[in-house]
Amino acid sequence: MKNNIKIEIIPCLQDNYSYLIIDESKNDACVIDPSEAKPIINFIEKENINLKYILNTHHHFDHIGGNKELKERYNSIVVGYKHDAKRIPEISVLVEDNQMWKEDNFEAKIIHIPGHTTGHVGFYFFKEKMIFTGDTLFSLGCGKIFEGTYKQMFESLSKIRSLPDDTKIYCGHEYTLQNSNFCIAHDPQNLNLQNKIIKIKKKLNDKKPTIPSILKDEKECNIFLRAKNVESFSKLRDLKDNF
Repeated sequence: MKNNIKIEIIPCLQDNYSYLIIDESKNDACVIDPSEAKPIINFIEKENINLKYILNTHHHFDHIGGNKELKERYNSIVVGYKHDAKRIPEISVLVEDNQMWKEDNFEAKIIHIPGHTTGHVGFYFFKEKMIFTGDTLFSLGCGKIFEGTYKQMFESLSKIRSLPDDTKIYCGHEYTLQNSNFCIAHDPQNLNLQNKIIKIKKKLNDKKPTIPSILKDEKECNIFLRAKNVESFSKLRDLKDNF
Protein backbone atom coordinates (compact mmCIF):
# COMPACT_ATOMS: atom_id res chain seq x y z
CA MET A 1 0.00 0.00 0.00
CA LYS A 2 1.37 3.38 -0.99
CA ASN A 3 1.71 5.90 1.82
CA ASN A 4 -0.70 8.81 1.46
CA ILE A 5 1.75 11.47 2.55
CA LYS A 6 0.88 15.10 1.94
CA ILE A 7 2.92 18.23 2.72
CA GLU A 8 1.31 21.39 4.02
CA ILE A 9 3.49 24.51 4.00
CA ILE A 10 2.82 26.72 7.03
CA PRO A 11 4.24 30.27 6.87
CA CYS A 12 5.54 31.43 10.27
CA LEU A 13 7.11 34.60 11.69
CA GLN A 14 8.29 36.89 8.87
CA ASP A 15 9.74 34.54 6.27
CA ASN A 16 10.01 31.09 7.90
CA TYR A 17 8.32 27.96 6.68
CA SER A 18 7.25 25.10 8.91
CA TYR A 19 6.04 21.94 7.23
CA LEU A 20 3.34 19.50 8.20
CA ILE A 21 3.94 16.01 6.86
CA ILE A 22 0.48 14.48 6.98
CA ASP A 23 -0.30 10.78 6.69
CA GLU A 24 -3.78 11.08 5.20
CA SER A 25 -4.63 7.43 5.88
CA LYS A 26 -4.60 8.11 9.65
CA ASN A 27 -4.63 11.93 9.87
CA ASP A 28 -1.36 11.76 11.80
CA ALA A 29 1.34 14.37 11.25
CA CYS A 30 4.89 15.44 11.93
CA VAL A 31 5.81 19.09 11.96
CA ILE A 32 9.25 20.21 10.80
CA ASP A 33 10.75 23.23 12.58
CA PRO A 34 7.72 24.87 14.20
CA SER A 35 8.93 28.48 14.51
CA GLU A 36 5.82 29.35 16.48
CA ALA A 37 2.89 27.28 17.69
CA LYS A 38 -0.12 29.36 16.66
CA PRO A 39 -0.16 28.84 12.86
CA ILE A 40 0.42 25.10 13.38
CA ILE A 41 -2.39 24.87 15.95
CA ASN A 42 -4.77 26.81 13.68
CA PHE A 43 -4.21 24.40 10.81
CA ILE A 44 -4.33 21.12 12.71
CA GLU A 45 -7.41 22.10 14.72
CA LYS A 46 -9.23 23.06 11.54
CA GLU A 47 -8.27 19.81 9.79
CA ASN A 48 -8.58 17.62 12.90
CA ILE A 49 -5.02 16.26 12.63
CA ASN A 50 -3.05 14.38 15.31
CA LEU A 51 0.32 16.07 15.72
CA LYS A 52 2.45 13.13 16.80
CA TYR A 53 6.03 14.28 16.11
CA ILE A 54 8.05 17.49 16.09
CA LEU A 55 11.24 17.24 14.02
CA ASN A 56 13.90 19.92 14.47
CA THR A 57 16.71 20.50 11.96
CA HIS A 58 18.66 22.73 14.37
CA HIS A 59 18.40 24.70 17.60
CA HIS A 60 17.89 28.29 16.38
CA PHE A 61 14.86 29.92 17.95
CA ASP A 62 13.05 30.48 14.66
CA HIS A 63 13.01 26.69 14.18
CA ILE A 64 12.10 25.49 17.68
CA GLY A 65 9.98 28.36 19.05
CA GLY A 66 6.76 26.33 19.01
CA ASN A 67 8.16 23.11 20.51
CA LYS A 68 7.09 23.63 24.12
CA GLU A 69 3.53 24.78 23.45
CA LEU A 70 2.89 22.10 20.83
CA LYS A 71 4.29 19.32 23.02
CA GLU A 72 2.23 20.45 25.99
CA ARG A 73 -0.93 20.69 23.95
CA TYR A 74 -0.68 17.51 21.86
CA ASN A 75 1.82 15.38 23.78
CA SER A 76 3.93 15.31 20.59
CA ILE A 77 7.37 13.66 20.58
CA VAL A 78 10.31 15.98 19.83
CA VAL A 79 13.03 14.50 17.61
CA GLY A 80 16.45 16.11 17.06
CA TYR A 81 20.18 15.56 16.73
CA LYS A 82 21.76 13.85 19.74
CA HIS A 83 24.57 16.39 20.16
CA ASP A 84 22.02 19.20 20.31
CA ALA A 85 20.06 17.60 23.14
CA LYS A 86 20.87 20.51 25.47
CA ARG A 87 19.85 23.12 22.89
CA ILE A 88 16.56 21.76 21.54
CA PRO A 89 13.69 22.29 24.00
CA GLU A 90 11.55 19.32 25.03
CA ILE A 91 13.63 16.85 22.99
CA SER A 92 13.05 13.19 23.84
CA VAL A 93 14.20 11.22 20.78
CA LEU A 94 17.89 11.66 19.92
CA VAL A 95 18.95 10.77 16.38
CA GLU A 96 22.37 10.55 14.75
CA ASP A 97 23.95 10.76 11.31
CA ASN A 98 22.81 8.08 8.82
CA GLN A 99 20.21 6.73 11.23
CA MET A 100 16.80 5.68 9.91
CA TRP A 101 14.03 7.29 11.93
CA LYS A 102 10.81 5.35 11.47
CA GLU A 103 7.51 5.80 13.29
CA ASP A 104 4.05 4.86 11.97
CA ASN A 105 4.11 5.57 8.22
CA PHE A 106 6.88 8.16 8.54
CA GLU A 107 10.40 7.16 7.59
CA ALA A 108 13.39 9.45 7.14
CA LYS A 109 17.13 9.10 6.93
CA ILE A 110 18.97 11.52 9.20
CA ILE A 111 21.79 13.36 7.41
CA HIS A 112 24.15 15.45 9.54
CA ILE A 113 24.74 18.68 7.57
CA PRO A 114 26.76 21.07 9.79
CA GLY A 115 28.01 24.52 8.82
CA HIS A 116 25.18 26.87 9.72
CA THR A 117 25.28 25.23 13.16
CA THR A 118 27.40 22.30 14.34
CA GLY A 119 24.35 20.16 15.12
CA HIS A 120 22.30 20.76 11.98
CA VAL A 121 20.57 17.75 10.41
CA GLY A 122 18.41 17.17 7.36
CA PHE A 123 15.41 14.80 7.32
CA TYR A 124 15.47 12.84 4.06
CA PHE A 125 12.13 11.14 3.39
CA PHE A 126 13.56 8.94 0.65
CA LYS A 127 10.33 7.10 -0.25
CA GLU A 128 8.64 10.44 -0.94
CA LYS A 129 11.83 11.84 -2.53
CA MET A 130 11.98 14.91 -0.33
CA ILE A 131 14.46 16.43 2.10
CA PHE A 132 13.93 19.09 4.75
CA THR A 133 17.16 21.08 4.73
CA GLY A 134 16.46 23.74 7.40
CA ASP A 135 19.01 26.54 6.97
CA THR A 136 21.74 24.51 5.21
CA LEU A 137 20.46 24.59 1.63
CA PHE A 138 17.99 27.23 0.47
CA SER A 139 16.53 27.54 -2.97
CA LEU A 140 19.31 29.39 -4.85
CA GLY A 141 21.30 29.86 -1.66
CA CYS A 142 22.82 28.33 1.46
CA GLY A 143 22.83 29.25 5.12
CA LYS A 144 25.23 31.62 6.80
CA ILE A 145 28.10 29.94 8.56
CA PHE A 146 27.61 30.69 12.25
CA GLU A 147 29.17 27.78 14.13
CA GLY A 148 30.75 25.49 11.56
CA THR A 149 33.45 25.96 8.94
CA TYR A 150 33.40 26.64 5.20
CA LYS A 151 34.67 23.09 4.68
CA GLN A 152 31.82 21.63 6.74
CA MET A 153 29.22 23.64 4.83
CA PHE A 154 30.72 22.70 1.46
CA GLU A 155 30.69 19.01 2.45
CA SER A 156 27.12 19.28 3.78
CA LEU A 157 25.95 20.78 0.48
CA SER A 158 27.81 18.01 -1.36
CA LYS A 159 25.87 15.39 0.65
CA ILE A 160 22.58 16.96 -0.43
CA ARG A 161 23.86 17.39 -3.99
CA SER A 162 24.48 13.63 -4.23
CA LEU A 163 20.79 12.77 -3.70
CA PRO A 164 18.61 11.87 -6.73
CA ASP A 165 17.95 14.78 -9.10
CA ASP A 166 14.18 14.67 -8.59
CA THR A 167 14.43 15.14 -4.79
CA LYS A 168 12.20 17.96 -3.54
CA ILE A 169 13.98 20.52 -1.35
CA TYR A 170 11.98 21.99 1.53
CA CYS A 171 14.05 24.69 3.23
CA GLY A 172 13.53 26.92 6.25
CA HIS A 173 12.90 30.34 4.69
CA GLU A 174 11.38 32.19 1.75
CA TYR A 175 14.66 33.73 0.59
CA THR A 176 14.50 32.55 -3.03
CA LEU A 177 14.06 35.88 -4.81
CA GLN A 178 16.80 37.68 -2.89
CA ASN A 179 19.08 34.66 -3.36
CA SER A 180 18.38 34.77 -7.10
CA ASN A 181 19.73 38.34 -7.28
CA PHE A 182 23.11 37.14 -6.00
CA CYS A 183 23.18 34.09 -8.29
CA ILE A 184 22.39 36.09 -11.44
CA ALA A 185 24.93 38.78 -10.54
CA HIS A 186 27.68 36.14 -10.54
CA ASP A 187 26.26 33.81 -13.22
CA PRO A 188 24.53 36.17 -15.68
CA GLN A 189 24.66 33.86 -18.72
CA ASN A 190 22.87 30.97 -16.97
CA LEU A 191 19.70 30.41 -19.02
CA ASN A 192 18.27 27.89 -16.55
CA LEU A 193 18.64 30.51 -13.82
CA GLN A 194 17.04 33.22 -15.96
CA ASN A 195 14.04 30.95 -16.55
CA LYS A 196 13.83 29.99 -12.88
CA ILE A 197 13.74 33.66 -11.85
CA ILE A 198 10.72 34.23 -14.12
CA LYS A 199 8.92 31.32 -12.42
CA ILE A 200 9.91 32.55 -8.94
CA LYS A 201 8.48 36.01 -9.59
CA LYS A 202 5.25 34.54 -10.93
CA LYS A 203 4.82 32.33 -7.85
CA LEU A 204 5.43 35.26 -5.49
CA ASN A 205 3.06 37.50 -7.48
CA ASP A 206 0.44 34.75 -7.11
CA LYS A 207 1.16 34.71 -3.34
CA LYS A 208 2.52 31.16 -3.52
CA PRO A 209 5.67 29.75 -1.91
CA THR A 210 8.68 29.22 -4.18
CA ILE A 211 9.26 25.99 -2.21
CA PRO A 212 9.69 23.11 -2.80
CA SER A 213 12.52 23.42 -5.25
CA ILE A 214 13.83 20.41 -7.20
CA LEU A 215 17.43 19.33 -6.67
CA LYS A 216 18.09 19.22 -10.43
CA ASP A 217 17.13 22.92 -10.66
CA GLU A 218 19.36 23.77 -7.72
CA LYS A 219 22.33 21.98 -9.30
CA GLU A 220 21.78 23.97 -12.49
CA CYS A 221 21.00 27.35 -10.90
CA ASN A 222 22.28 27.60 -7.30
CA ILE A 223 25.76 29.09 -7.47
CA PHE A 224 26.74 27.48 -4.15
CA LEU A 225 25.98 24.00 -5.48
CA ARG A 226 27.96 24.83 -8.62
CA ALA A 227 31.12 25.67 -6.66
CA LYS A 228 33.79 23.08 -7.53
CA ASN A 229 35.83 23.24 -4.32
CA VAL A 230 35.98 24.70 -0.82
CA GLU A 231 38.08 27.69 -1.97
CA SER A 232 35.58 28.90 -4.57
CA PHE A 233 32.66 28.13 -2.24
CA SER A 234 34.28 30.18 0.56
CA LYS A 235 34.78 33.17 -1.74
CA LEU A 236 31.13 33.04 -2.82
CA ARG A 237 29.90 32.75 0.75
CA ASP A 238 31.95 35.82 1.76
CA LEU A 239 30.64 37.76 -1.24
CA LYS A 240 27.07 36.81 -0.34
CA ASP A 241 27.56 37.94 3.26
CA ASN A 242 28.36 41.42 1.94
CA PHE A 243 25.91 41.46 -0.98
